[in-house]
Amino acid sequence: MYNHEIHTPIATKSFLTMGIIALVAVLGYMILRFSPIEKMPPLFAVLCISALYLGIAECILWCVQIFNALDKDMILLCLFPLNWVLIAIRTIKDVVHQQTFKKENVSHKYKHLVILLNNTSNWPWIAFLAAIPLLGILVAVLILFGQEPDSFIKAWTETADWNLSQKVAPQNIYRDEHYLCTVAAGGHPTIVKPMRTGKRHGHRVIVNRQLCIANAFEQLLEERTPNFHRFVRTLYDKTGYPIAKHIQSPYIADAIYFIMKPLEWIFLFFLYMFDAKPENRIAVQYPHSVPPTLNSAFYQQK
Repeated sequence: MYNHEIHTPIATKSFLTMGIIALVAVLGYMILRFSPIEKMPPLFAVLCISALYLGIAECILWCVQIFNALDKDMILLCLFPLNWVLIAIRTIKDVVHQQTFKKENVSHKYKHLVILLNNTSNWPWIAFLAAIPLLGILVAVLILFGQEPDSFIKAWTETADWNLSQKVAPQNIYRDEHYLCTVAAGGHPTIVKPMRTGKRHGHRVIVNRQLCIANAFEQLLEERTPNFHRFVRTLYDKTGYPIAKHIQSPYIADAIYFIMKPLEWIFLFFLYMFDAKPENRIAVQYPHSVPPTLNSAFYQQK
């Protein structure tokens, strides 16, 4: 990941599970909201309320996952799920108050169960118990589509940087959006051919040969003609940033990589023309540690 990007609060491999549960919850709400309760089978109504409970659980877990009192954006992202929780509770309350008891003459051995289901005031707690088997049915169906049995749990724990996360993400790679070569190094690997990571301004960056050649040429220019280097550096800083800040896609980065190719060949020509050990200079660009000096043993042994 680059710069200030953050990981998703829900593990991507569990998107299907979370999406289906959300869809079932919305369907349950639509049925309870727009269908006459007196014409609805009691057990079916109970399952609709169970679907609402699953939606409530998903919303609460979302809020727990992302809530950060110091980040106003995270607080705003909690508003919609909290609103859903309130709507679901209001819907369940309206269903219970619409009709408290359905009278039926029953005489068979299951009459107590029938009486229990016909009393709508019992539906909320019955639906709460039924939410677990409903979730089990959904999970069983989702297994056929490649989801794991515990994907509802892993959706929150198989993440990084969030409250319920159990994974530790690697440090983000820094892409300096001021400079074309640095941005171009973030293109598709098969195109830009990254070699390793390195350090730039204290951040990890992706390094490819084009970037190393460009930086080595600038270093050579600074050593041999410091005044001209300052002029070139100032000019590049003024023109490079307005272009580089619009490079937001790997495909555009690939295009910049190809556009910079002729300059790369020119830089390489000057390095081989005026530097006794050009490949050594190229190799030590963007290191993880302090690069060796020109008089160090690294250069002498080469």
